[in-house]
Formats: sequence, C-alpha cells, structure tokens
Amino acid sequence: MQKIVFIFLFFVGRLTVLAQTNVEFEKENFKDKRDGLKEARSNVKAGDELYVLGMTEYQQAVDNFVKENHYIPGINDISGRGSAQFAAAVVPYKKANEFNPNNADLNYKIGFCLLWMPAGKFEALPYFEKAYKLNSNVSEDIQYMLGRGYHLDMQWEKAIAAYKAYLPFLSQKASDNKVKIEDVNKKIGECMQGLELSSHPERVFIDNLGCIVNSKYPDYGPLISTDESVMIFTSRREGTTGGKKAESGEFNEDLYMSTCKDESSPWSAAINLGKPINTDDHDATAGLSPDGTTLYIYRFTMKDGGDIWECHQSGDTWTKPERMNKNINSDAHESTVSLSYDGKTLYFVSDRKGGMGGKDIYVSHLDPKGKWGPAENLGAPINTMYSEEGVFIHPDGKTLYFSSQGHKTIGGYDLFKSSLVDGKWSEPVNMGYPVNGPDDDVFFVISGSERHGYYASKKSEGCGEKDIYKITFLGPEKPFAMNAEDNLLASVTAPIKARVVAPPMAIKTAALTILKGVVTDALTGKPLEATIDLIDNQRNEVIASFKSNSASGKYLVTLPAGKNYGIAVKADNYLFHSENFDIPNAAAFQEVTKDIQLNNLAVGTKIVLRNIFFDFDKSTLRSESTNELERLTKLLTDVPTLKIEISGHTDNKGSAEYNQKLSESRAKAVVDYLVSKGIGADRLQFKGYGLTQPMAGNETDEGRQLNRRTEFKVLSK
Repeated sequence: MQKIVFIFLFFVGRLTVLAQTNVEFEKENFKDKRDGLKEARSNVKAGDELYVLGMTEYQQAVDNFVKENHYIPGINDISGRGSAQFAAAVVPYKKANEFNPNNADLNYKIGFCLLWMPAGKFEALPYFEKAYKLNSNVSEDIQYMLGRGYHLDMQWEKAIAAYKAYLPFLSQKASDNKVKIEDVNKKIGECMQGLELSSHPERVFIDNLGCIVNSKYPDYGPLISTDESVMIFTSRREGTTGGKKAESGEFNEDLYMSTCKDESSPWSAAINLGKPINTDDHDATAGLSPDGTTLYIYRFTMKDGGDIWECHQSGDTWTKPERMNKNINSDAHESTVSLSYDGKTLYFVSDRKGGMGGKDIYVSHLDPKGKWGPAENLGAPINTMYSEEGVFIHPDGKTLYFSSQGHKTIGGYDLFKSSLVDGKWSEPVNMGYPVNGPDDDVFFVISGSERHGYYASKKSEGCGEKDIYKITFLGPEKPFAMNAEDNLLASVTAPIKARVVAPPMAIKTAALTILKGVVTDALTGKPLEATIDLIDNQRNEVIASFKSNSASGKYLVTLPAGKNYGIAVKADNYLFHSENFDIPNAAAFQEVTKDIQLNNLAVGTKIVLRNIFFDFDKSTLRSESTNELERLTKLLTDVPTLKIEISGHTDNKGSAEYNQKLSESRAKAVVDYLVSKGIGADRLQFKGYGLTQPMAGNETDEGRQLNRRTEFKVLSK
C-alpha cells in the first residue's frame, strides 16, 4: 500500500514539474493538434505585430519623457502610449494562450500588455508569475514586472524582494541605468510606505454612489459644490454627444450632472449636460467654483493640446464655453483647475516649460481688469521632480489637496494635503490608506465640511470600469472607557448604578460657514437674480461678488473663519438687504440657510441695517460700518426723491429712558454721516424707539442681539 502511494505521489509530482515546463509552439509538442497549433501560431503572429507597434510607440514616449524629465514615467505621464495596440494584442494572445498556457514568452507579453492597459493592470500578476515559473530568464526585466504586479496587489514584501532582485542586474551597467535604478529605489520606498500606512489605516467609509450615478462605462473626475448639492463628472457612457468613439473603442468623454437635496438624500440620476457644454469630441471636467455656477472644461485637440475652457450658469442653462487666456493655457498641456472661494485666485496644473517636473501646480490671480494674470509655479514643497495633478483648493482658502507621484507615495499618484501657514505651504501629508492605494489616486474633491470626499476608482464590486465613490472621514477612534479596579470589586456585592461613558471625540471639521438660500421678491415670491457682495468689515473691502440664479433664486456664499463679514444683497429697483456674520478663527463648520426677500421701494418698507456698529454704550460709529453707510448713501444718491427715517432700537438691558436716548443718538449719528456725504437733511429723519419694538425675545443673547439694531423706513419716493 505504501509503495502504491509512493508511486502515485511520484507521478503527481512529475506531472506538476511537467506542467511548469516551458512549452514552445513547435510541431513536436503538439503532434496530435496540428490545426490548433496553426491557429495558435497565427494568433501569436497577429499579437506580435500589434505588440511591436505598441512597444515602438511606448518606448519612444518613455525615451522622450526620460530625456526631458530625468525619471521613468507613469502611465499618465505618457498618456498610455501604446496602450491601444497592447489592448488589441491581448485578444489574439489570450486565444493562443488557451491553446498553450505554458509558454513563458507569451505569458510575459500578455502580462506586459495588461500592465499598460488602465482596465487590465490588476490582472497582470498571474501571467508574470506563470512566465517566471516557466522560465526565470524569460526577460531581463521579469523581476521588475513581478515587482509591479505584487506592488499593485499590495503584496508589499514580495514586491520589495522582487525589486531588490532586479537591482543587481541594473547595477552591472550603472552608468546606462541610472534613471532606472532611481525608479526601482523609488518603488521600493513606495512599498515600504505602503507597508507602513496599510498597517495603520485611516478610519473612513468608502461607498459607491450607485449605478443611478455610475454606469457600466468609465465614470470619473467628480466635481462638487461646497454644500454637496451639485456634482458634475466625466463619463464615457453610451449616448455621448455626437456618438463618436476614440481609437481605444471607448465612447468620447462627456460631462454629466447629478444633484443631491441633502446628506440623507440619494444622488439623482445622472443627466448629460448636452450642448454647448459637450461637443462631438472629448469634453471632460476640469474644475467647478465653490458655488457651482462657474464650470471649467478640459478639451483636447491635436492643434491646441489640452486646454481649459470656462462657462457660467445662467438660469437653467450654461453659457457657451470660452477658452481661458494665454496666462492659463499654453502650448503645453493644462488639465485641472480650482477656484478660490472669493473667485480671485486660480490654481491649475500644467506641464509647460520651466517647471520642476512632469506636471506642476501653478497659481494665477485676477487683475483689476478681471483678467487672469501671469502664472506662478507654486514651487517646493508642493511641486516635485515628478508629476502633480488634480489640484483642489478648499473653500477655506488655506488647504490644498492634490495628487502627486513625488513626496511619500505608496504607488502611482497619491492624494496629499498641505496648509497655508504664514503665507507658506506646509510639507504635504499623505492622506493614508485606504484613501490612497498602490495605483493612481487622482482627481479628488472634498466638501466644505471636510467630512466627505469624492473620487473615482476601479473596484471589483463597482458598476463598471471606473466608478465614483464617496469617502466619509470618521475622525479619531473613540477610546474605550475602562472600569476602575475598585468598581470591579464593588460590583461583586452590589450593582453599579453610575454609567461610565467615554468622553466624546470631536470630529474635526473645516473652520468654515456656508451661507445659502433663495432670493425672492417679498411681495410676489418670484425668484430674483441679485448681486451678493461679500464684505470684510474690518477692512471695509468688498472681497467678492456673487449672483443668485435667475431661474431658482438660489445662492451660495462661502465664509472662511477669522473675519467679520458683511453681506449685501442688491437688485435693480429693490432696497438692498444686509446680514452680518462675525466668525472667529476657532469657529466650527456650520451651514446656514437664509432665504432673503427683497422689498421694492414701497412707502412704509423697513430695512434692517445689519452692518452698522457702535462703540459699547455709545453712539460713536465704528469703522466697520463704513461699507454699509456708503451703500445707503449710494441708494439715496441713485434715487434723489427718496425720503427715509433712520431709527435706533435696543434690547431691554437698562432703563427705558436710557435706551430711548441711546437709540435716538445712534440714529442721529447715522443721519449726520449721510448729511456729511451730501444727502439733503430735508430727506432724512431720525428717531429712537429704545426697547419698545423688539424683533425677538430678550431672554437670550441671540434675541437681544437681534433687537439691538438700526433700521431705515421709506417715507416717500
């Protein structure tokens, strides 16, 4: 019996060895399969012809890139050169592999082709492993290819071993392989970083937005408004404008939009934005203003390369996109942009000459004429000798998110975060695993609260080739509350009635306030297109101007912490409306909904002047009031027949007599200011109402603050 078992195991072992023997496509190896061999050889030949074409194009791109940038590029750097031929070669190669799966050279070539196909790279490893087992000398770079396969599969230690096994071969001709040695050492460092970060994963949820947004085709490049109510993204799905396909066989890129009512609501079905946003050629997302009303589009043509186009939302439609000026677009390739909350600073990505590496992040500022000024390279520590991509400036104006192949990555592009401190960008920090993986992680955007991020990724459970995912950042883990030893002993004889609860863990959010709502006519309720000025009251300076949507009346304004803001809402033939937001640096994220009703110039209409301030217990106007007073002066100048009453109001602190006198003297101070600016005294009246006309209860600080106010009333027009 033991002899039989031994013989059986011998033959099983022998068959295993034979199965790992390299089998060439020769007649003597397939004596009984001549027809199949002929077809397999034909498929290998067809695949080889495409493989050679792909290798030629790929190698030329690599050589040119290395010459210009002095390092081995990633697939995004050379735009997947050769990938179309490699993708086509895989089809006949796999047919030949079905006939003879034990040919080392064929397995290697299939693995190589897959590695340079965005949708196939994660399938390459088994083919490289098989090729190596069949013939460890199948190619001089087989250890490197094994390293790439293990790297993408997050088998960090195996990848490190394979990369290190490749180094001695390169070292034999170190002078010729300096760039390759640098590349391999960088990838070893990436795997060591991956080993470290994956052992301490970030606390996040990563959820697919679902197949109502995503499709079975590639969906990527998400852009969101600050409040996450609007998402615009790129898709190559069926039904593209013009119906054209690229050389790869995929549909041309188009822009799609989805909306979300609030955090608890699902995203709506994606709709094609149509013309004039989309054309018959490629159109992709490049950037979106924080309020969601200015859209930047990436368009590529052989004549102009990759350029950025700009358009604006007007009611229910978008204006015709216009190419941005030459300070932004160049003869090189521009891909993504991000606009600051005040609309005066633009960050963008370009590989123009004079940069630090492949692609760099640049900044441009709006000049007094409303044009984008000369581009400035952000330099170190943001840019590296490698490529940066997917720039996104947070609406707080001081947090920059971007992707980089440099810095401490774990493979390809990783997502990084940097903060502006005293006018300088901090050293970028890797956003960790699983936000970052071993492949390219690019085109990331984050909500105003910094609780949710959005990006595209290819996962096995997705709806299609690449899907859009939502990342929820959970913050630090809540510590366990442990019972003390004496409590444990006490519980033997008596139950413990007091509940031990761990202290709450605050989830860090952005120091930011989102103000949004709808502007309407106070009488008819009709939505209005109004201009919304954002004022820095300390500096008496208009920081930015926005417009409410003419069709819906909706508006959204971003208020970074650390300022006293005045908000002025204006429309033709209406009295202006003002609000005040004093937001300290330590303020937490908040979202405020404020619907605004504008009143026309009807007699009897009252308007609260929220941005007129007095010294404590005095009638001395503070400098922060200047902008509001100038706005009132302009109204009276523009409507020379208008007569108004300025009234002062207080809370119930102090006596009624004292409050009446204080309110009257404050109203008079405003009138005196207007007269000093040339407004006729006969058009102005002042009156103090003290505590007699409260707007809210005086039981709370908030109520008393509302009651302390200055108003004006239309007496005649």
